Amino acid sequence: EVPILMYHYISRPPQGAGPVRRDLSVPPERFASHLQALHKAGYQSISLRTLLDHLTRGAPLPDNPIVITIDDGHTDAYVHAFPLLQEHGLTATFFVITDFVNEERPEHLSWDQLREMAAAGMEIGCHSRNHPDFRGKSVDYLVWQALGCKESIELELGFHPRFISYPSGHYDQRTIDVFHSAHYWGGLTSHQGLRQSSSRPFELMRIRVRGSHTA
Repeated sequence: EVPILMYHYISRPPQGAGPVRRDLSVPPERFASHLQALHKAGYQSISLRTLLDHLTRGAPLPDNPIVITIDDGHTDAYVHAFPLLQEHGLTATFFVITDFVNEERPEHLSWDQLREMAAAGMEIGCHSRNHPDFRGKSVDYLVWQALGCKESIELELGFHPRFISYPSGHYDQRTIDVFHSAHYWGGLTSHQGLRQSSSRPFELMRIRVRGSHTA
């Protein structure tokens, strides 16, 4: 049982934001309180690579391991989450939408920011090219997604991303098969749970953190 926390926005929702944006927005001071509570409780952050190494090869884990993930790659991940994680001696995995980064959308992370975060020990993963629903898509389309995301990260950051966070948690068996064939090692769902299984590395479970969740 290893908890994988799932965050999205580390910022306050803007005026007039819809219900989803409000629900998934964790203010920076609340995120800091979460990290303080985790540190006080003795949790130690690990990477997904470390978790998978444990699941597949039995490599040891530290006491009270936890994985922190932040989806979508919004700029608040760099402005707020990244410095707070460093302040508390924790790491996280950031899942980015690579077409949005390539298009230099102002609300999304830049490659320079991602390079800085990766150099500081943060893990960078794939959240697709453009955040579609993967269910029922053709093999060719899924290959375009898997390889396009991988190749952008390889070109800009110099490494193969090994984990896919399924956009909106939507995936099917064909999705798993294609990402596995593209040499990804695992996939993250939005299914609630703590128990991770070596037999289902492409269906890792997470705990959704909402803006209303206190430490």
